Amino acid sequence: MILAFKNVEFNYLNQPVFSGLNFTLEQNEFCFLIGKSGSGKSTFLQMIYMNILPEYGRITFDKFDSQSIKSKELPLLRRKLGIIFQDFKLLNDRNLYDNLAFVMEATNKSKSEIRKRVNDSLTDVGLSHRRYSFPKELSGGEKQRVAIARALVNDPLLILADEPTGNLDPATSLEILEILKKINSRGTAVIFATHNYDLIKSFNAKIIKIEDGKALNVVMKPKQ
Repeated sequence: MILAFKNVEFNYLNQPVFSGLNFTLEQNEFCFLIGKSGSGKSTFLQMIYMNILPEYGRITFDKFDSQSIKSKELPLLRRKLGIIFQDFKLLNDRNLYDNLAFVMEATNKSKSEIRKRVNDSLTDVGLSHRRYSFPKELSGGEKQRVAIARALVNDPLLILADEPTGNLDPATSLEILEILKKINSRGTAVIFATHNYDLIKSFNAKIIKIEDGKALNVVMKPKQ
């Protein structure tokens, strides 16, 4: 087990968001995260990288513990995570290679190792031939593939995908899911937050619904 929420409670503006929330994720697991807008999905993800800490209970990720983590340890925790956003968050003044290399600059890796990791990550998402292109030259689907490559570049234990297909058409959304499935098959855990139920039905994976402050298991038949 690489991630656990244990009896987590959290309030926002005196309104309860989580109450007695429990959740676990195994090292090789793929998990869809669903729930209505305002149910706490983004808060849940932020708690994993400990941008938000629980008021009660405990969150553990790898060797890190929300009850004892120090601010100087947060960068170390976050290097073990790859985060993919709906709006890509690419640096528009840098080409794709430099967007990824920038993520590794604080890791004390050699230039040759950075070059290898960046090129390998771009190859994983089918964009090694575009390494010197700029974000403005890419389609939305290509930008999201770059965002996946950026999330991969530090070889994370867990990828957090926050509505990564929210701005994409159905065919491109399936392509993004297939890339993440391939990454997961190599041993990287994935939490995929989405409102797209067609995607969920296309892939048999763990589904967790955030509802009334709890994390509920959902059983959904795969799409035929």
